[in-house]
Amino acid sequence: MNLSWKLGRVAGIDVFLHPTFLLLLLLPGVAERLPLVLATFGCVLLHELGHALAARRFGIGTADITLYPIGGVARLTRMPRAPGVELLIALAGPAVNLAIAVALAPLALTGGGFAMDLMAINLVLALFNLIPAFPMDGGRVLRALLGGWIGRARATSFAAAVGRTLAVGFGVYSLLSLAPFQVALAVFIYLVAGAEEASVLAEEGRRAGAAGNVDWSTPAGYRWVQTHPGVWRLARNGSASRGSSWSGAR
Repeated sequence: MNLSWKLGRVAGIDVFLHPTFLLLLLLPGVAERLPLVLATFGCVLLHELGHALAARRFGIGTADITLYPIGGVARLTRMPRAPGVELLIALAGPAVNLAIAVALAPLALTGGGFAMDLMAINLVLALFNLIPAFPMDGGRVLRALLGGWIGRARATSFAAAVGRTLAVGFGVYSLLSLAPFQVALAVFIYLVAGAEEASVLAEEGRRAGAAGNVDWSTPAGYRWVQTHPGVWRLARNGSASRGSSWSGAR
């Protein structure tokens, strides 16, 4: 059950606001700078749309985008397995923030104030998301760069371990600094990094199991054909295989 509030549709994608977003209003100074806060989350939405539209370019849909007090989440219908595709989709979000910062630069340098603050925020968003650790975009970039060498599972575990380590360090620092919002962010990063690793390892295990459990003994006059990812069947030699073809996940 989706408890979030639907804000509308952008580029054919439903956009939701999670109720916890209202917790931002309890932070000191937020109410006084509400226009800047709303503009910031407008940039966060554009960041997530960058991921979504880049994924659409490779045939991957986006179920929805939800805005939380700590950022946004674009739920892709499936995750890309090809390292090059994952790299481009991961970089699309930070690229949007950099583009916004460049567009704001003339106003920021001449007028300062609101434009300067929003430009700085977009630069921080781009750099923060490029930290090479899950669940930030930089973690997916790191996995894409390592995946071709050490495999997707090991690359995911490495990026997740970096994410958990940074989350612990950031959490301890925030706790000592009496910054509860940052502590919550550290906990979120730690939990999501672990969940991402568990999900990918389970997926890779299912794929390996599907491939390893096939009985490869082939009766005379038959051959094995793949009808779906991980699904094989016997077919007579010379007969066309039925079912949809699969040329590899993108």
